[in-house]
Amino acid sequence: MKFLRKALDKAEPVFSKDGKLHKFHALYEMVDTFLFTPSETTKSASHIRDGIDLKRVMTIVVLAVLPAFSVAIYNTGLQGNLALQSTGAYGDGWRSVFIHFLGAGSNPHSVLDNVLLGLAYLIPVYVVTFAAGGFWEMLFAVVRKGEINEGFLVTGMLFPLILPATIPLWQVAIGISFGVVLGKEVFGGTGMNVFNPALVGRAFLFFAYPAQVSGNSVWVPYDMLSSATGAIETFTMTTPLAVVAEKGLSAIGITWWDAFWGWIPGSAGETSTFAILIGAVILLISGIASWRIMFSISASMVVFSSILNFIGSDTNPMYSLTPAWHFVLGGFAFGTVFMATDPVSASMTSGGKYIYGAIIGFMVVLVRVINPAFPEGMMLSILFGNAFAPLIDNVIMKQNIKRRKLRYVK
Repeated sequence: MKFLRKALDKAEPVFSKDGKLHKFHALYEMVDTFLFTPSETTKSASHIRDGIDLKRVMTIVVLAVLPAFSVAIYNTGLQGNLALQSTGAYGDGWRSVFIHFLGAGSNPHSVLDNVLLGLAYLIPVYVVTFAAGGFWEMLFAVVRKGEINEGFLVTGMLFPLILPATIPLWQVAIGISFGVVLGKEVFGGTGMNVFNPALVGRAFLFFAYPAQVSGNSVWVPYDMLSSATGAIETFTMTTPLAVVAEKGLSAIGITWWDAFWGWIPGSAGETSTFAILIGAVILLISGIASWRIMFSISASMVVFSSILNFIGSDTNPMYSLTPAWHFVLGGFAFGTVFMATDPVSASMTSGGKYIYGAIIGFMVVLVRVINPAFPEGMMLSILFGNAFAPLIDNVIMKQNIKRRKLRYVK
């Protein structure tokens, strides 16, 4: 570490105000503050001394995501190997070359084979995400002569986990670019965005390329080379929520515990509620995420879905989906823990957090059940909540000011 510190100190004059590469000072500052504690100190009062800063907040969030990320790797490989076992040999695309390079086998009962195959899917998605998103972060930092904030570290970590593992990489680049530029940078950068950048990127992909992001093709485990015909065949698996919407809960073909542990098709990081709950505990203990938001989303979902269970429907199977199933299917758990609690785009007042969460919980059930043609809904519900968060906080603050004025008059 001393060697790195000396190397960075030696390079600093080149990136300083009068240096040859002063335009790229943001890039130097990003590397320096990522590896070491910033050397700047506050010179005058008043300020608060605290061990937590943006970097530490983002680091804790990344640690909280790791359990879901780990299960995503294994489950992606598991689903791909299950498909491979049923349909034939490997295809001849670039993923096949990468899989052979990693040495991945095709045995779904082998942990190593599943992990290697999962990595073959997810590593390229992460590389493209950080390359494309990092480019825009650096470009805006250089133009604005500011710093490259750590906010993109979390966005880049979360974005691939809310996508199907087999999404084309060019769509990944377009999606993260849209999310970073139009979801954050146009508002002023980290801390200024109205909407969650990762969800903005996914929403763009959902409406621009619905066949690759949602519906019956949300999970396409593998492009196979059929041994019988010699032609490329696509093995398609419908997500459990789509099955329920079309045929009812009895046709889902999995147990509740399968969905809870995460051994089901779906977007890479959203399948394991167990892993997501581990992340929730980390975020709550550290004080990074709001328990009020998580509680109100869950409570609102339980109340509204229970009402619809009681009403019932002879034509819409989604009415029979219980709160327990809502919790473990789709992106509900992942969105509740990691997306809705974004401290920038969520409501900031204590009372507003309850209202904000209740709106999201209500909306996700409304979209899932009343509109069975779109059996997800968590993404749009959170973006809807993001849009109303400033208004909710404004109303709450005005009420608090009015109450204080009345108390002062008395």
